[in-house]
Amino acid sequence: MSLKLHNAMWPGLVGKEEGTDHPPISLERMLELTKNAEVDGKHFDGVDLFLFHPHTDPNASDDDIKRMADQIAEAGFKVGSLVAPVWPGTVGGCAFGSEEDRDNFVHAVAVSCKIADALKANGVRDYGIIRIDSAGGPADFAKDEAANTKLLAETFQRAGAVAAEHGERLAAEGEICWGGMHSWKHMLNTLEETGMPSTVGFQADLAHTYLYLLGYNAPEHALLKEGYSEEEFWAAYKTMTDALRPWTIDFHVAQNDGSVHGTGSHDKTGRHCQADDPNGKLDITRCSEMWLKDYDHRGIKHICWDGCMFDNAVLEQGSTWNAILDAMLKVQAAV
Repeated sequence: MSLKLHNAMWPGLVGKEEGTDHPPISLERMLELTKNAEVDGKHFDGVDLFLFHPHTDPNASDDDIKRMADQIAEAGFKVGSLVAPVWPGTVGGCAFGSEEDRDNFVHAVAVSCKIADALKANGVRDYGIIRIDSAGGPADFAKDEAANTKLLAETFQRAGAVAAEHGERLAAEGEICWGGMHSWKHMLNTLEETGMPSTVGFQADLAHTYLYLLGYNAPEHALLKEGYSEEEFWAAYKTMTDALRPWTIDFHVAQNDGSVHGTGSHDKTGRHCQADDPNGKLDITRCSEMWLKDYDHRGIKHICWDGCMFDNAVLEQGSTWNAILDAMLKVQAAV
């Protein structure tokens, strides 16, 4: 069976602020933009959700979740993966922080599992994972890497046990702004220390993992130097994907122009650029193929586009989503 194609709803939230020229875009509007995308008569199959305001109240009632599920179903979509609100200031806390922080992190996963159960009960979710990260920065993590790796793994183990009770799996996103997963080596160490491959795995995002190669926030783990050749790129990409692919249980199609960007807690992270950006560094299809080898053996049933921090004017253009869908269809056909 071909991989289902999903669009992320969080580009309408990440980096958006009320009262500015880039306010949050409602879930209703993001669903509409996704539904309107079309390439040669083909459309998106579903959406992935960010479980936080204003799209989703983490403490929503069953009736609230049913209303959202009905709305998504009416748009013709299924729900795939869910982003848990694990960060300080939302529901959660740093996974290698204080005891209270770590308890809050596990609670955020439990809240997400409850919403996942409700979505399944309402018939709109049959596959996907719950996405997490460490909710702490590389600088804090570096203060004691050995101790923090142990704390991080213990928190992931506790959260993984909660997820397993609900029939869910957790995928830690490889993003350079999160301590303990800010390089491909740190990410691998965290997953191995957690030691729950059937429950806690990796979410590979093309834009974020590109910066793993260059060693942003962890120069000691760089696989490439600036000015690299194409041959050097593919050799490095193979090293990275061979190491992390066995853990990969969720996948984001994306593009990166080689720069970094961030707002708030998303400091110095991979800059997503548009799918057809002429400055894009990645062969989206070929890179995706390397992550998605034997995807069915790892329980992957869908792939999702991720493109955060675009201006609202870009997100409101139908051509933006058609270009994204076109890139997704090429990946689907290749794997």
